[in-house]
Amino acid sequence: MIDHRQKSRAVGASMAMALSLGMLTACSSGKAPLDADKLKGMANDYTVAWCSHDAANVAKFFAPNGSLRINDGELSIGRVAITAAAQKVMTDFPDLDVEMEELSLYGGEIVYHWTLSGKNSGPGGTGRRVRIRGNEEWTIGADGLIATSRAHYDEAEYQRQLKEGAPRVP
Repeated sequence: MIDHRQKSRAVGASMAMALSLGMLTACSSGKAPLDADKLKGMANDYTVAWCSHDAANVAKFFAPNGSLRINDGELSIGRVAITAAAQKVMTDFPDLDVEMEELSLYGGEIVYHWTLSGKNSGPGGTGRRVRIRGNEEWTIGADGLIATSRAHYDEAEYQRQLKEGAPRVP
């Protein structure tokens, strides 16, 4: 079994540099600076929450009225709706694994880069393995929780993998 905390922490050096540069931007723009270590820890724990297969654990990282939109899908507002959105992914992929690839700052937003892998063996699933990269653009609220998250991945590649399976990873 993969130790996701250890794997996520291995990304630290480039993440710390990007966040340090981003904190300078935040300071000059009048926004309160974000604590890079806290943010890195939150992103690691968020990854672990996805891998826990407990959707409510994912929703705890969002502000009570936080929002999540996956690609151009329905906007999930509030922890109940976010729990339902996460649960759908977890149901579709009972062996879901999420890896944090990188955490960066872009245009004042935190960008959480991830890779999702698993077999689409939930109800009505295709039985095919999927391995897809994506990211979430986070806006962090004053409470330190995710106020908004916009998730993006290549929908066409995802659909292709649902039909044909994921490419082999070396």
